[in-house]
Amino acid sequence: MTVGIEYYVLLSMALFSIGLFGVLTRRNALLFLMSVELMLNAANINLVAFAFYHGNLSGQVFALFAMALAAAEVAVGLGIILVLYRNFRDVDVTVPTTMRW
Repeated sequence: MTVGIEYYVLLSMALFSIGLFGVLTRRNALLFLMSVELMLNAANINLVAFAFYHGNLSGQVFALFAMALAAAEVAVGLGIILVLYRNFRDVDVTVPTTMRW
């Protein structure tokens, strides 16, 4: 018994929606970063599911590249969060907007 592709798409859609909600509503930089990771994982689920459905490996290769991109994004994001905390003693993403004025 195999799982239909529509279930993978529904799972991916749910993960992406949760991640999008987190990006749009959270002010904490760590939660913002976690929400972006959820959205990238949703895209990876779609890539792997459609690669399996079509019987080729190209989607899996793209998913591996996306995982490498996500790892680099986390490294840069955590560096930015550390600088944000060091300068403002808070990880609220709305605080650095005061630097513009």
